[in-house]
Amino acid sequence: MGSRILDAAGEDQQQTESQEMANGDDDRAVAVGLLRAEAEALVKLAESLDDGFNRALDLLSITGGGRVIVCGIGKSGHVARKIAATMASTGTPASYVHPAEASHGDLGMITTHDAILALSNSGETSELTDVVNYSRRFAIPLVAITSRPDSALAQTSDQALILPEVGEACPMGLAPTTSTTMMLALGDALAVALLARNNFSSADFRLFHPGGQLGRRLLKVGDLMHRDEDLPLVQGHLPMGEVLLVMTNKSFGCAGVVDDDGHLIGIITDGDLRRHMEPELFQRPAKLVMTARPQTTRANALAAEALRVMNARSITSLFVLGEDRRPVGILHLHDCLRAGIA
Repeated sequence: MGSRILDAAGEDQQQTESQEMANGDDDRAVAVGLLRAEAEALVKLAESLDDGFNRALDLLSITGGGRVIVCGIGKSGHVARKIAATMASTGTPASYVHPAEASHGDLGMITTHDAILALSNSGETSELTDVVNYSRRFAIPLVAITSRPDSALAQTSDQALILPEVGEACPMGLAPTTSTTMMLALGDALAVALLARNNFSSADFRLFHPGGQLGRRLLKVGDLMHRDEDLPLVQGHLPMGEVLLVMTNKSFGCAGVVDDDGHLIGIITDGDLRRHMEPELFQRPAKLVMTARPQTTRANALAAEALRVMNARSITSLFVLGEDRRPVGILHLHDCLRAGIA
């Protein structure tokens, strides 16, 4: 009797596990189906782009201190906020304005120097009416992203970017999924195309992203290096007794050796001192103790790359050379670590 009860319990457990596995397979199938549907929609979107995209870029290429004002409500509003943030961080001044708030005073945030990017899947969003009318009254460029070319928004805009006819990816075909993915991707395309037009560089990017790991990765050697009076430099004929004083005072654990024209010809480190340790060391000239042709870097090199070189060569400092190969700075391993570069 007891064994039959145990057998029944084991069968129930197996059935439960089998059902859980089946449910897991169903869940993954739903997710994979949605992702594939959205991926196919993006391919169709890419294939649908025409000269209208270029005209939209012309309208959104702001000059004279203006901004791109991005508008949308509901799910389109969430996408609009992200597009505005991406543009602002990649060299195109942009702000999100809530359409309903615009009708209650925030229209004053939009100037005649601006351009408007309005998002509405249907193109019939009533909350956008006041923004659209305002843009027409003051001749403010209006670009629309919508799925319907015959909609009021598309017909009123200066340039409409029409999303291809693709059903929503949710099982009921109702929840904004595919449409918002295409809007978001199209907004990214506009932002990056404007970035390219504006010749936005990695240095510009770091200026707008000073915090976080991204900003640290883009730091240049010139941002961290020590300059001028901090440089531990000595002439090649200087006796090592005086070189040791320079190394001690400057606290980098090394000294750069320069010729009469100021060009770097070598470096003296603690290791060089140990290798030449003998009674006559203090009287020897620096050029007889130095390591010739030391590893160096440039001020415009990434600090992360300089750190990689120091780690690879097992050294703690790099002299920074100018165009004429004269030292203009020195970067220490600790400078990189203090800046959070690892």
